[in-house]
Amino acid sequence: MLAACNFRKIRGQNDLDAHEYSSTGVSVTAANITIIGTGYVGLVTGAGFAELGHNVTCVDIDQRKIDLLQKGEIPIFEDGLAELVVRNMRAGRLQFQVGQDDLSLANQYFYLCVPTPQGPDGAADLRYLEEAVLSIGPLVPTDAIIVNKSTVPVGSTVFVEQHINRRDVHVVSNPEFLREGSAVQDFMHPDRIVIGGDDQAACVRVESLYLELGANILITDAASAELIKYASNAFLATKLSFINAIAAVCEGVGADVDKVRLGMGYDSRIGLDFLHPGPGWGGSCFPKDTQAMLRIAEDAGYDFELLRSAITSNNDQFERVVNKLRHAVGGDLQGARIGMLGLSFKAGTDDTRMSPALAVAKRLLNEGATVVAYDPVAVVLAEGIEQVMDPYAVFDNADVGIVMTEWPEFKWLDLHKAAALMRGHAIVDTRGVLELGGVAQAGLSLVAVGR
Repeated sequence: MLAACNFRKIRGQNDLDAHEYSSTGVSVTAANITIIGTGYVGLVTGAGFAELGHNVTCVDIDQRKIDLLQKGEIPIFEDGLAELVVRNMRAGRLQFQVGQDDLSLANQYFYLCVPTPQGPDGAADLRYLEEAVLSIGPLVPTDAIIVNKSTVPVGSTVFVEQHINRRDVHVVSNPEFLREGSAVQDFMHPDRIVIGGDDQAACVRVESLYLELGANILITDAASAELIKYASNAFLATKLSFINAIAAVCEGVGADVDKVRLGMGYDSRIGLDFLHPGPGWGGSCFPKDTQAMLRIAEDAGYDFELLRSAITSNNDQFERVVNKLRHAVGGDLQGARIGMLGLSFKAGTDDTRMSPALAVAKRLLNEGATVVAYDPVAVVLAEGIEQVMDPYAVFDNADVGIVMTEWPEFKWLDLHKAAALMRGHAIVDTRGVLELGGVAQAGLSLVAVGR
């Protein structure tokens, strides 16, 4: 067992030879890496490692996805990812294949980047992890390192060890901290890299893969590494719920949440990040990770009431947004036409999983409203939502407009044109995108969050 955390900053790129370098006494050359799963985490991780000079093979069971990737077509919208993939494919450092049966025995690192969806009890569902481990277990070479990259609950390193059932193979936790919309930037310029395992030498070998980044490295035990990811997301979600609650208080007392959050955020102990009020948080990580954190705490015998309250507050925020719309149309949403700008859970991605926009739209539809929506990249198949390809089309005969995603292009809309198309006279801006003066000049009223 590792006795304590080992925290250090490894050397920057200028200190490294382009082909071989050394850290903590270990000589390292470009590594051969297999990525199991080409979803969001797997694809960014594989392309990132290839950019660092490693030889990477990304494996998936989805033939259609692999066919697209082999042609340089990226199935997700992520800034800079397509260029990264194509560049490294052309350089011969990145390749894609279907299935695990043909794993290269020359590869020494096997990254598990499979989905861990939320199960019915709130805990992470590990069936895909189990299937991946059982499929590669007999195939990986001696002294290989299997790395948990996906967000997995505490104890997953032991789970993999038990299912791999090989004493000649090492298992290490290396959680991802990739934000959708800036994932490439996050991989190439990470705040920290966390590595956890019981075998110090195996952890140092994983550390060596990241040498050129010059990043802060934390090497610790596996359980701590696994919990760091959940604890981080739970804290950030709680911070967002807190500022949304403060925004509600601001509305009640006549304060401006933008000024309040600045006054708070300039305190170095608090910081400005994640102090932006909005319609509520969502996405592929926060909802499932907070529920998983609750389950982890429950299994450990602790009632995480603080986090439970943050989740409840987030659901309340969706209702507060609906209330703003209800008030804007005179108190009854039945038959109201709502023009919605934005469907993805945040700007910079096409991901609509657990999107606040969809959460609000569902409530509006349940109350008899019509929802017409536009998003620059996201496409939804949600029943009842009419999606249009022109942002101005959402205003056509709309009783009220609403900004749900902070896409920069919404800031520059011609509001005079929008006002001329609308039946009503209000826009609810949940993201603070629009300028009050510009809205007023167009003859519209602005309904903000926290003002």
